[in-house]
Amino acid sequence: MTHIRSSAPIARRRLALGAVTAATITATLAMPLSTAWAQQDTARSAGSERAALQRDLDDIVHKDGVVGAQAALVDGKSRISVRSGTAERGTGRKVPHNGYFRMGSNTKTFVATVMLQLEAEGRLRLNDTVDHWLPGVVEGHGNDGARITVRELLQHTSGVPDYAPHLPGIFDEEGFQKHRFDALKPRDLVQLALQDKPTFEPGEGWSYSNTNYILAGMIIEKVTGHNWSQEVRTRIIKPLGLKHTFSARERDDYGLPRPHANSYQQFKPGGPLIESTEVNMSWGDSAGDLVTTSKDLTRFWQALLGGELLKPKQLQQMQTTVPAPREGQPTTERAGLGILWRKLSCGGGYWGHGGTTLGHLNANGFVGKGERGVVMMRSTNLNSDSRDARADKLLDNALCKRK
Repeated sequence: MTHIRSSAPIARRRLALGAVTAATITATLAMPLSTAWAQQDTARSAGSERAALQRDLDDIVHKDGVVGAQAALVDGKSRISVRSGTAERGTGRKVPHNGYFRMGSNTKTFVATVMLQLEAEGRLRLNDTVDHWLPGVVEGHGNDGARITVRELLQHTSGVPDYAPHLPGIFDEEGFQKHRFDALKPRDLVQLALQDKPTFEPGEGWSYSNTNYILAGMIIEKVTGHNWSQEVRTRIIKPLGLKHTFSARERDDYGLPRPHANSYQQFKPGGPLIESTEVNMSWGDSAGDLVTTSKDLTRFWQALLGGELLKPKQLQQMQTTVPAPREGQPTTERAGLGILWRKLSCGGGYWGHGGTTLGHLNANGFVGKGERGVVMMRSTNLNSDSRDARADKLLDNALCKRK
């Protein structure tokens, strides 16, 4: 931003400053001392929380090697926003406080919300089978849509294998450069997944699978006659006034609107960072193609947990969880319907659903009915087993109010 010099004489500026100061003192003296002290305490607390959030975000950028990151902490109507690093390698351009980013798998929470709204309207049931809505779509190699329910799709207890490992070379550098703009249809993605046998019998385990939500998006279209993204826009985006949230499939280009931080993907541990801002997100579709900003995403989570989007019965179903072990390892994480619960070190836990794409990662967490929460975005997807450790720490510190 260009600094504009004032042409007013120094004496005039001093007079104006003195008038403002006098008015401030008069207003302060007019209020009860207890109110003034409370406001000072609130300001000090906000300043301390901002400093802690900034410190944790700086650690992510400088210690993990992330190009840029932003974070927003909300508590009721108050909001703190911090940023670190740069928006583009080799430049001094700052990461925008409320820039656009790809939310990745947080898309699943939007899709699950639409599904539960349809259930509340009596247009589908969670115990409906996949085959009831998509006859013959899930079959082969032991996969059977007649034995899988809508609830199992939304909770990742279906046993349907993930299509991601079979994507055509998009997760290595050479393949990414060759296939980054390829267009894939939902049925193509499902067929990629069905090359494998079920991970387990329906309802007898838990395994994260993007295929579950591709199928959920297809069911939304079968029930409503509209693409899942149109239903998300009509039922969630417009009612909440999320003016900076949209489906990538609805745009004519593969980039992001401005302002945004460029994204970078590391395909091999210790390897170079490859710029990945422009990409065809059809491979994510209803499992992960939405774009948003931190303000919009915090608004969504506060509305969801606060009961603005779902009736009490449906919200309770969304928050009914099962253990969510990763790669067979014990965990305190639990999975609801399109939502995850994680334990806080200070007691209790938080709701959220992170998201990962080729370059953008976001982590988020909200407590209770959404009264306090944090959204954090990194513009660099590192190929490292420990890439999320400091992000998890940031969320825990922010929600536990550690300063």
